[in-house]
Amino acid sequence: MGYKVQVSLSNKHLHLKALDIEALFGKGHELTVFKALAQPGQYACEEKVDIAGPKGVLKGVRVLGPARPETQVEISLTDARSIGIKVPVRESGKLAGSPGCKLIGPAGEVELEYGVIAALRHIHLSTAQAEEAGVKNKEIVSLKIEGERGLILNNVLVRCGDEHHKEVHLDTDEGNAAECVPETVAEIIK
Repeated sequence: MGYKVQVSLSNKHLHLKALDIEALFGKGHELTVFKALAQPGQYACEEKVDIAGPKGVLKGVRVLGPARPETQVEISLTDARSIGIKVPVRESGKLAGSPGCKLIGPAGEVELEYGVIAALRHIHLSTAQAEEAGVKNKEIVSLKIEGERGLILNNVLVRCGDEHHKEVHLDTDEGNAAECVPETVAEIIK
């Protein structure tokens, strides 16, 4: 039996740099914690913005904290098509060559030149958990999800280190395809 990891669906969201937080929410604004996330030090914020593309707008998209060095928008391929943006599937932080969009907040707007991606599906593991699972940081593995619409997902990035906590991140397109629910677990296949 392979190593099992809890699946978490990652809905559309964005990470903001400090300058963009102020532009969208007002000078001196600090992000407000809505709830803690499984990954240590990360949290969903009360703050939400609208994401505008050439064909439409995604309303009320949640900001995740804390502030990052660069603004990054993570949406599913379905969301991207709905607003007319062709996004690459990328590892978080790999933003070069990605398209931009307009962010609309209560205090202003930000026109991003780049930074919109569909997140590469990935597994977070602590160093000890990765050792137990027999995988290494940046390794590419597959995941098996059981069930009526069970499937095997290839090209899953392993992200491990002491700042990570055991969890699979899939976007809503991937999770819906496998009928994932809060109790869904996936098995790592090497």
